[in-house]
Amino acid sequence: MSERPSYLNFDKDAYGWKPNIDYRQTPEAYRVGKGEQGVLIVEPYKSEMTPHWRFRTPEIARASADTLYAMFHDYLEDDDFVGADMARKFLQMGYTRARRYANYKGGRKYDRDKDYAPKERGTGDPVKAESARIFYELWRKAEADPEYAARKSAWKTQYG
Repeated sequence: MSERPSYLNFDKDAYGWKPNIDYRQTPEAYRVGKGEQGVLIVEPYKSEMTPHWRFRTPEIARASADTLYAMFHDYLEDDDFVGADMARKFLQMGYTRARRYANYKGGRKYDRDKDYAPKERGTGDPVKAESARIFYELWRKAEADPEYAARKSAWKTQYG
């Protein structure tokens, strides 16, 4: 049996993050979730961070990751856990997407024309591996931040 992408059976109605919620106004509706869940839905944070999220070259990735990491700290200083968690997710997504492009030509893991069979690994762009490393470094640094870790634990206990 071939591995198939999970997005083929995605249940939009059961998804915990909704595009019609302003999570700054109603932060209690936000859930941490796993990994990058909700990163491209949670507003207004998505709109604040997306313009800064780039990884085409290591130079662009460095500027992007540094900006997102600074936003992470700004949100923490403003006592905005949702913003900080979203900035952490954008850093993680910078890593995972750059790695995807480093591993697979065009960044596509599955071939739609072949019943979503996995594509051959190692055909991607080696420059993206350096971009991924840059994002990885700051994502892990954000994740390990003691203030963030304490707030994340408290948030998950209170809201999920």
